[in-house]
Amino acid sequence: QVQLIESGGGLVQAGGSLRLSCAASGRTFSTYGMGWFRQAPGKEREFVAGTSQSGMSRYYADSVKGRFTISRDNAKNTVYLQLNSLKPEDTAVYYCAATQNDGNSRLTGDYNYWGQGTQVTVSS
Repeated sequence: QVQLIESGGGLVQAGGSLRLSCAASGRTFSTYGMGWFRQAPGKEREFVAGTSQSGMSRYYADSVKGRFTISRDNAKNTVYLQLNSLKPEDTAVYYCAATQNDGNSRLTGDYNYWGQGTQVTVSS
């Protein structure tokens, strides 16, 4: 069992930055690929970024490539998402998720554990 708790969301102006954190419980964090997803009102949850168990491989949605960076610190059981050059269309609840696979899957069904989400609001 893995419990995930996100933090770091908030209200920011367009062009600004935020850093999201996702702290995981348990001693098996390093065996899970990790992903970040987001869900805007009235829309389906979508993949944003993912990382392999070691953190060496990283994957991004085209809409965030070059602006967002995913990283992880296995010693701290934490995965991060740095959000730069934010746009109003980035407004959503952001979720971290754990998978027993690589972290390159864009399918929500491939992830076994989810956090409760953190709100990111970008004003124009």
